Amino acid sequence: MPDPLNEHGTAGPEDKTTVLPETAVALVEMERLQQALAASEERAKNHWEQYLRALADVENVRKRAAKDLESTRQFAVEKFAQDLIAVKDSLEMAIANSAKADVASLVEGQNATLRQLTKAFEKAQIEEVNPEGTAFNPELHEAMMAQPSDSPPNTVLSVVQRGYQLNGRLLRPARVVVSAPKG
Repeated sequence: MPDPLNEHGTAGPEDKTTVLPETAVALVEMERLQQALAASEERAKNHWEQYLRALADVENVRKRAAKDLESTRQFAVEKFAQDLIAVKDSLEMAIANSAKADVASLVEGQNATLRQLTKAFEKAQIEEVNPEGTAFNPELHEAMMAQPSDSPPNTVLSVVQRGYQLNGRLLRPARVVVSAPKG
């Protein structure tokens, strides 16, 4: 068997490894695919990091909004409470001075206190439901009794107790007497 090394100890020109053109194309294609894969993996990593940052930002916004909402709710109640404290102060002064006050000054004090309370309700957007003379509405009114009348049936004849709404939402229905046909 012939020795592949020549007398100088090296391989001769006939023993060189030759690369076939198909193999060269495949190697170039494989190198291109490896670079494309590396670039795609880098983009995927960047997108994942962006996703995690966006997720954290959304969570922070949600927490901040919840905190702001709670703060707003507490502040709104605080303002209403301050207005009610003034009403309570007026009532306490009226009680303290009731022994030495005449009826006219007591009535004036009660009217002043009622004006304070009405103003506090207006600031808080609490509206009265006073439906006298209107058609009975079961969503806003509670019929306490029906009374025979010349008025059309189911008309509110009188209000036993006024109702209240807060920003259009019913807090308490108006308690009313409604008309019924005579007979």
